[in-house]
Amino acid sequence: MSSLPAPIYRHAAPSGPWPWVDFDTDFLSTTSEISIIHDGGSTVWSGYPQTHFGNWTSIPVERSKMLTQCAQKGPCVVYGIDVMDNGQFKIPHEQGLDRFEVSQEKEEEFWSKLNDKVENVRVRALFVDNLTAPVLKMLGTRYNIEPFFFSSSTNWIPSRYQEEVQHGKGDHITVTLPFIRTMGKEKHITPPCSPLGRKSTIDVLAPLHLHGEHVLLIDLLAIHMIRATYSSTIITYHPSLPGRTTAKRLHQVMARAGRSVYWNKIFEASGDPTFFFLAILWYALYAWDEAFEVLYLRIKHLEGILNDSDLAHTADLNHKLHSLQAHLLHYQTLLHDFEKSVAFVRDTPNPAIKSSDDRNTTNQLMQRECKNLLSEINRLQRKCLMFINRLKNATELAFATVNIEDTQASLRDSAAMKQISYLTMVFLPASFTASIFGMNVAEINPGSLETVARYVEVTLLLTFVTTWVVIAFQPYSSIHKSGDGVWQRAAWPVFFFRRKFARYYRQNSSRENNPSWRPSRRRDQSSTMRFEDAV
Repeated sequence: MSSLPAPIYRHAAPSGPWPWVDFDTDFLSTTSEISIIHDGGSTVWSGYPQTHFGNWTSIPVERSKMLTQCAQKGPCVVYGIDVMDNGQFKIPHEQGLDRFEVSQEKEEEFWSKLNDKVENVRVRALFVDNLTAPVLKMLGTRYNIEPFFFSSSTNWIPSRYQEEVQHGKGDHITVTLPFIRTMGKEKHITPPCSPLGRKSTIDVLAPLHLHGEHVLLIDLLAIHMIRATYSSTIITYHPSLPGRTTAKRLHQVMARAGRSVYWNKIFEASGDPTFFFLAILWYALYAWDEAFEVLYLRIKHLEGILNDSDLAHTADLNHKLHSLQAHLLHYQTLLHDFEKSVAFVRDTPNPAIKSSDDRNTTNQLMQRECKNLLSEINRLQRKCLMFINRLKNATELAFATVNIEDTQASLRDSAAMKQISYLTMVFLPASFTASIFGMNVAEINPGSLETVARYVEVTLLLTFVTTWVVIAFQPYSSIHKSGDGVWQRAAWPVFFFRRKFARYYRQNSSRENNPSWRPSRRRDQSSTMRFEDAV
């Protein structure tokens, strides 16, 4: 799968009251199924989501593809990290959740581990790789997760929302965030090519192959957090696509974040588990920075080609510039989503914090850290805008170069036409002389019926008719007025000479009525009289 599904934003958040419903075909069947579920619903995880969310009947579940897009082969692998009450990170080896393979035989064992009580754990993070339908149902049932998280994640729909808000107890927050990362070229993500040897269309959702050994592709952070008074839980979804961030990689990155002195001080100062959520967002920022470093080198390379004297492949270069600029415009929207996601985390305080002192400390730290992250996102946005302007400048230079080459070609063609015109001028007198001597007129060939006078009459008549036809059927001629109809253009000689005479009459009238013109006329007359007297 080289390209991603286009996000369907109307299904991105639970505020939409009719998720994944087509009113024209399945509204009635959906309504009838809701009543059946409410009458005889089951609470086991195999019935999720219908047993917990009555409006998620079989039709919206099937249309959202949250279950059909789950992994069909291989065990689901879940990696875990615990943040203890003292702010220290710990891999939960004792509970067996450091790396747990949920095969079909171990589904009940994993379900029992999810329901085990944990002590002294502020937040438990579960990174899910190769998500299968049974694991999706178990996680959704155990933590009462709104199905929108899974439908948005599996369909790559950017979203951010808060739900299940209970003051003094907790809430649920979700962020689904596409971002850009770079990776080395691999055989299974080669771009589709047209018969001409380049991509036939520009797909901003497909991987962008750059010069060298780098590919820019869209990755996904899908995070759902259940914030509670004593122990919170974070669940991350990772798409099973080549080159994307795996649960193992994010697990390793966050384990290294736990060894950071800076972040350890934050977790020690505040008991809010949302800071772990915020630390995951920094991973997306690092990926953006790496991608822009590669983009900068690519733009420099294209500008170097433009400055080269060999411009034989200017058309292909224009296509590359246009494709790169289209991707950058899409990246601007993704950066804007990134900015809104950070602002959402900043403006959504944890309702489970009861102490006013903890709330004030947490708010100050959250404002500071979100400000740092937003400042970095702003830097990326300015860099993206700079890239777009540089590509625009390069594109204009490429088009100007093509226009210069076309102008030079036109000048060469014009020079050739001039040479032909010079040859025509050389032979034109001879052709005219031959035509005259070949005429059968009485002045040249005695006994002929026609004369030179008759020849002149016919020539002048044909010249006038030809001139009249050409001008009459030329609507944009300067002889016609704008808006002239067919009959006005046909009678153009009458209107043309009338305008000429009217202009001549107005000019003479203005001279007669202009007092500044009369003295000069008298001076001319007096000078003429003095000249005659002298003679």
